[in-house]
Amino acid sequence: MIVQACINGARPRDFHPRLPLDAQAMANDAAACVAAGAAELHIHPRIDERETLAAVDATVLAVRRACPGTLIGVSTGAWIENDVERTRAAIGAWQELPDYASVNLSEVDAPGVMELLRQRGVGIEAGLATTADAERFVGLADHSRVLRILIEIDIQDLPAALDEADGIAAVLERAGVRRPILLHGVDATVWPFVVLAHRKRWSTRVGLEDGKTLADGSMARDNAEIVAAAVAMFQSAPAG
Repeated sequence: MIVQACINGARPRDFHPRLPLDAQAMANDAAACVAAGAAELHIHPRIDERETLAAVDATVLAVRRACPGTLIGVSTGAWIENDVERTRAAIGAWQELPDYASVNLSEVDAPGVMELLRQRGVGIEAGLATTADAERFVGLADHSRVLRILIEIDIQDLPAALDEADGIAAVLERAGVRRPILLHGVDATVWPFVVLAHRKRWSTRVGLEDGKTLADGSMARDNAEIVAAAVAMFQSAPAG
């Protein structure tokens, strides 16, 4: 069970005044999150504030220097390059490899991206947002060869979001999947899902990619404050 920090995602500059948008800002922010208790980092590298897989080398290097020994992950979201071949070419050109990368099973080329990451020695976080994603994932012959599974729900209605998460977990259970799970919500569901992850002995993630408020609804000062609050929740009571 860990708390991962997701420090920026695809959020625009005006989402939060402390949103890190360049390699050095991400490195500084990541170091603060690790100091606050984050065990791992999930980042979306950018050039001139635009997400691009071409920025992975410089960003991963800067974050690794600031956070030696901390696992660093990036996104491979299809929207970043908006082209299958450009996505594959960018991943194939990485020199400063991240420790892992997330792959959304809702995307057409997910199996191909997963295989390319394996060839490059990069761990895979398999992102499942729906039960259909989960069914597709367990249907892959090599689905057991992933670092972990992300159950990542962006439905804002909490009962519906909980039902979707339960449906995904049920698909994984029926298929006998035994990989670690990280559960996270977005905006309105961030903190209920932190609580649920703790209860189920799963990992979670928090940060400005997923939401900018604390559990009481107040605006967080920065990523480190959000991380510290989640870590405190994980440490305050026994899981299960």
